[in-house]
Amino acid sequence: MRKSEAIILIIIFLSFAFGINIYHCMPDMMASHWNFQGQVDGYMPKFWGLFLMPIITMALLLLFIFIPRIDPLKENIKKFRKYFDGFIVLLVLFMFCLYVLTILWNLGLRFSMNRLLSAALGILFFYSGVLVENARRNWFIGIRTPWTLSSESVWDKTHRLGGKLFKASGIIAFLGIFFPDYLFWLVFIPLIVASVYLTFYSYFEYRKEKGN
Repeated sequence: MRKSEAIILIIIFLSFAFGINIYHCMPDMMASHWNFQGQVDGYMPKFWGLFLMPIITMALLLLFIFIPRIDPLKENIKKFRKYFDGFIVLLVLFMFCLYVLTILWNLGLRFSMNRLLSAALGILFFYSGVLVENARRNWFIGIRTPWTLSSESVWDKTHRLGGKLFKASGIIAFLGIFFPDYLFWLVFIPLIVASVYLTFYSYFEYRKEKGN
């Protein structure tokens, strides 16, 4: 078992144990979703409020275990596996933090969910940039367009640029700590713009390579 998989299993165990121990303290309907103004706008029964996130984490663990084994280019994944493992652990930690914050809110503790999400997503986006700039061509991880998958050089150019853009998106997301009312504009718009730009960039780089 890889170290990253062991860490995730420990987090899953802690999540289930935490949920079981505080089940009797939760309201029948738990706050489970916040809008961009930081206000609760969604609820779910406490069973799902406490155990849906750990179940999703288990499914993600299985997915991340199988991806490197079934990818036709799995030898390439081995070249950046430590970055992939790091991203998996960071993503699961992000989900665990969101899980804990949801429970604390339902226990009556009040805080700015937008500020905390901005910080957490900023870290996740920044490390996504680290992963992307180190990713080698494969079918599951990275900026997978028809043009990056068709050309090694287009893949490399797109991912070098993508790493910079995702890191920049992470830094911009941090500004949401200071401007929580602009969570959508600071956290999601830069990421969307970067993704769209990289798609077009890979297309034009491919055409340039083929001389069209």
